[in-house]
Amino acid sequence: MTDEPEGPDEYPTGDELPDEDLSPEDITPFSTDTTEFDDINDLATTEWKKSTTADERVRTVVKRTASPKTVREIAETAAVSETKARNALKSLVEEGVARVEQTESGAAYQRDPDRYLIEQIHELSMTDGLVDRIQAAKAEVAEYREQYDTDSPEELLVSDRSLTDEELTDVSHWRTTVRDLEYLRAAYRIRQAKENTASSGVPTRDSDSSHASTQ
Repeated sequence: MTDEPEGPDEYPTGDELPDEDLSPEDITPFSTDTTEFDDINDLATTEWKKSTTADERVRTVVKRTASPKTVREIAETAAVSETKARNALKSLVEEGVARVEQTESGAAYQRDPDRYLIEQIHELSMTDGLVDRIQAAKAEVAEYREQYDTDSPEELLVSDRSLTDEELTDVSHWRTTVRDLEYLRAAYRIRQAKENTASSGVPTRDSDSSHASTQ
């Protein structure tokens, strides 16, 4: 005997059902009236502004900004005023999230690359299958070394060998894999450090905060 699939306790009666079948136009994922917008980008911006604060939007934009941008450019992308963007960016620089440099056009901002890299590696340390990914990357690097009989993609590039387009693509993938392997190994070391700290009973910053909050 098989279990019957669970369903609602009560079903709508005939009087409660709509007279006409629903169409895709009757179902919308947006809380905003979409008929007011001709441009999907304007609609998306309005939805974003409804679900976030100005500071949150500036922070999001900065974390995705890999090259210096002016206050005006960041303000436009974050859908905030330049004054608000400037104040928020100042706070993000003080926090270490953003980096500022002076250019001929004035101050320009971008995410702090060191902070961003550390955050990415920290997030990577908490992912599943980390060891498997390290082994897969090591195997791929070993295959490239065996295939081209050299230890690194840089050595292959400066060799006297003429490389085809396909081989140049391999070099690009090889370099990417080597970089990814370095990140994966760094993430694994962070995970090991956390586990060793936890097993030794040494309180971490997070545990200190948690302990203090319960006092």
